[in-house]
Amino acid sequence: MSLRPVLLVMSAIAVIAALAVGRLSPLVSDVHATERFESADYTLSVETVASGLAHPWGMAMLPGGELLVSERGGKLWLVRDGSKAGPVRGLPDIAVGGQGGLLDVALDPDFASNNRIFFTFADPAGGARGTALASAELVTGFAPRLRNVRTVFSMDGKTGSGHHFGSRIAFAPDGNVFITIGDRGDRNRAQDPFDHAGSVLRLRPDGSVPPDNPSPDGAQAAAHIWSIGHRNPQGAAINPDTGRLWTVEHGARGGDEINRPDAGRNYGWPVISYGRHYSGAKIGNGTHADGMEQPVHYWDPSIAPSGLAFVSGELFPAWRGDLLVGALKDQMLVRLDMEGGTVVGEERLLKRAYGRIRDVRVFADGAIWLLTDEANGKLLRITPGG
Repeated sequence: MSLRPVLLVMSAIAVIAALAVGRLSPLVSDVHATERFESADYTLSVETVASGLAHPWGMAMLPGGELLVSERGGKLWLVRDGSKAGPVRGLPDIAVGGQGGLLDVALDPDFASNNRIFFTFADPAGGARGTALASAELVTGFAPRLRNVRTVFSMDGKTGSGHHFGSRIAFAPDGNVFITIGDRGDRNRAQDPFDHAGSVLRLRPDGSVPPDNPSPDGAQAAAHIWSIGHRNPQGAAINPDTGRLWTVEHGARGGDEINRPDAGRNYGWPVISYGRHYSGAKIGNGTHADGMEQPVHYWDPSIAPSGLAFVSGELFPAWRGDLLVGALKDQMLVRLDMEGGTVVGEERLLKRAYGRIRDVRVFADGAIWLLTDEANGKLLRITPGG
């Protein structure tokens, strides 16, 4: 009897087994499909790089062009050539529910030498849940996995709430890392300088406190806190020209904000806001108060923003330095025309073409990358088209 049929059967069994454990994922029919859309300056070519992602939340590009993509449901995928070569094994326990789960992912600035990644997640420690930051070494290959996983920070005041985890990661040029945390659905926590909720934090990659961190309420404030008064910041980016942090956060019924968080400042929530409560009732004291900062830009009505990136590189020279914001409720990509740190115009792109935009990135290739927050979520790549 020839060995060839036996080998073919064995190969088929191996593929089926790999699919069963999630090591391979067949391409979906719309992968590599390309659509074109007109903008003020470019014809945009939008390629579907991968689909079949269950509510993806964050992404990071490896030096070889592979991408890590997190799913809120608690999986981390390595995406290679349009297929999910994963899932990545070795994640810690994650509290999945509501808006919580596995959230953002980022590479260590020295990833090329240490293979370290960082990710945020809803930490179930203590029987409740809260935003946490972990680091790990990524091992790629046929069965990608994490090793030396360590939770370097976990917020205080964990609760059972499934709301407002914030959770974007942004590495500053000095090597410190910013993470955003929402008010966890309890708005008054955002004004408490002893509470991590409703704040932007700045820490060293090992979780320790940088010695030059501010203290919004004197020496008694929580040591990791950079700024307070934030509702639910789900976008964070470092301006590549200035090295400064920018964030975007959800308002209630209106009042979504772009902020440039400065050390020790208070951004007002819930004392001031340009929106109203979902009931229609007034929020706090209106739009201004002494000792509280104004946003760089706001939306009323709300667009439900998530994801933030600066345009850099050579692919979109007319947009260089502009801000890109994803929109969940309004299902679009927003480009904010920036001049000297000021928003001078707004362009709304891809409106309702792909669903809820959860994350926006501009990676080293200069392309604009998007994740759609859908049950069949997509990874999209945007380049100037012909």
